[in-house]
Amino acid sequence: MSHATFVKESLIHAPPEHVFAFHELPDALVRLTPPWERVRVVQAAHIAQVGAEAIIETRLLGLIPVRWVARHTAYEPPRMFEDVQVRGPFRFWRHRHIIKPHAGGALLRDEIEYEPPLSLLGRLAAPLLVEPRLRKLFDYRHAVTREWCERKEKN
Repeated sequence: MSHATFVKESLIHAPPEHVFAFHELPDALVRLTPPWERVRVVQAAHIAQVGAEAIIETRLLGLIPVRWVARHTAYEPPRMFEDVQVRGPFRFWRHRHIIKPHAGGALLRDEIEYEPPLSLLGRLAAPLLVEPRLRKLFDYRHAVTREWCERKEKN
């Protein structure tokens, strides 16, 4: 079965090393969590430690408590890091954070391969429930990353 794919790309006017450094901050996951998401970071994981696990508590459909465990599986500074869901709301989830040099600074690309829960029902509902939420989440995450990186670049 093929997985659904979500991609978000943004140009950030800062060197790739700054964009990567933002993701290495100890509180990066907290910074990247939008205020409207009902999420609690139980354990953050340093992206440099392949095998380290981040644990967050969230709610499925805003109602059902879910513990999400993501394991860092690749680390290639300043180009890429990856995490894969070990336990959580999705049947499958792989998130690759890719940073490419660009004439204007760096291109930040988030690639997510996922398979929603609830089999066929989940796949049918994904365009209405999962993808709009991912768009809103990653619009926010890219804005936070851009703000930090471009402010750092000016200083």
